[in-house]
Amino acid sequence: QVQLVESGGGLVQAGGSLRLSCAASGTIFSIDTMAWYRRAPGKQRELVAVITSGDRTHYADFVEGRFTISRDNAKNAVYLQMNSLKSEDTAVYYCNVDLRRGRWTASDDYWGQGTQVTVSS
Repeated sequence: QVQLVESGGGLVQAGGSLRLSCAASGTIFSIDTMAWYRRAPGKQRELVAVITSGDRTHYADFVEGRFTISRDNAKNAVYLQMNSLKSEDTAVYYCNVDLRRGRWTASDDYWGQGTQVTVSS
């Protein structure tokens, strides 16, 4: 079994900052890409940022340099530092991890339970 536990969401005023964390636990052989997605009310889930095992990063256009994704391989964790938050960033944020549970096992996707981020204007 693999579990992803997220933390760090909450209520913040526009212009403020939050840091989301997501830690994977269980039987894990290796982790490839780690990512953050979000789903705003009435909208489809969308990619926010992704980081590869080689620490290459990619951000959605709406991030505009405000967010930073990072990972700690020793802790099987991924983080999202969010600065200059806007009301339109209000959403449930989900971490997504592509990992292998064994040397000869195909990789699979795992999702966190989601953490609410609410930005008040």
